[in-house]
Amino acid sequence: MAVPLLQMYRVGRYIAARRLRGEKRYPLVLMLEPLFQCNLACAGCGKIDYPKEVLRKRVSVADALHAVDECGAPIVSIAGGEPLIAHETPQIVAGIVARRRFVYLCTNALLLARHIDEYRPSPYLTFSIHLDGERRRHDESVCQEGVFDKAVAAIRLARARGFRVTINCTLFNDADPDEVARFFDAATALGVEGITVSPGYSYQHAPRQDVFLGRNTSKRLFREIFRRGRARPRRRRWSFNHSGLFLDFLAGNQSYQCTPWSNPTYNVFGWQRPCYLLTDEGSAPTFRSLMDDTDWDHYGVGRNPLCNNCMAHCGYEGTAVDDSFAHPLKALKVLLRGPRLSGPMAPDPPVLYAERDR
Repeated sequence: MAVPLLQMYRVGRYIAARRLRGEKRYPLVLMLEPLFQCNLACAGCGKIDYPKEVLRKRVSVADALHAVDECGAPIVSIAGGEPLIAHETPQIVAGIVARRRFVYLCTNALLLARHIDEYRPSPYLTFSIHLDGERRRHDESVCQEGVFDKAVAAIRLARARGFRVTINCTLFNDADPDEVARFFDAATALGVEGITVSPGYSYQHAPRQDVFLGRNTSKRLFREIFRRGRARPRRRRWSFNHSGLFLDFLAGNQSYQCTPWSNPTYNVFGWQRPCYLLTDEGSAPTFRSLMDDTDWDHYGVGRNPLCNNCMAHCGYEGTAVDDSFAHPLKALKVLLRGPRLSGPMAPDPPVLYAERDR
């Protein structure tokens, strides 16, 4: 099981309480970016394109914990940039764990061995280590040789120290289903808790724009990957850190719309509108302003051209989780049987912005 029972229970209780109160929009995961600076320059990343004065900025411990309290989401994903660069990160993590929120500390792991003693194993803390494939694939993705081996060594070290560890994998347009399947086999053999996987979103500021997957290509790719996973013996089945309906969505079987408010972002600029993937849409001074004053109907597939190829988990996992609560029998069926891998795909939402802009 990719997600421990304690986390499933606490997150499920949180969602049920908000649904009972009739809340239509509520956060599920806070995307906390304490800095944009990184020690890598990945081809598909748009975060390091900021000027030096922005890359030197940090979210303070007090501001980070205030954002956690203001938002109230049960899960906090600390990303960046590279969070282990910031001296404030251990204090931020400790403060979130003390609040009994679940922290996923996303890292490329290059600095993990140096800083691991600054953290304590906890059921509320997970190291989410970035790996985009096997050695050649990952090192090409991050544009530096030797990173894969260092990340694998860090995974083994963190597990030996008793930490929860997951892998965060992004797939790009040259992904090969057989190669991805071998990588998932290797990740499973490392003993990680689960795999988070998502098609790469085309950051406007990424140094390369030819690496991203189109929407239909993504769906076909995931069907082929899942088909190979289904052929594995049960003891070698892959464990994903996702809901079953999100995986079914990746395979093209659900007509979901993005719910960006389920993964709000707080960074050095404040509360970013509408999500951490769109960096030029401005920010809000408070979480309440983000929720109440953002034109959410302006974002999503068919609503905004920038969103048309996005199938990232930050936009659609919340949609899938909400659908799981609304239709538990459908969710159970997909959980037991896995994603459907043949037949027609579900239609995408209709294009509305063409009519709106006439």
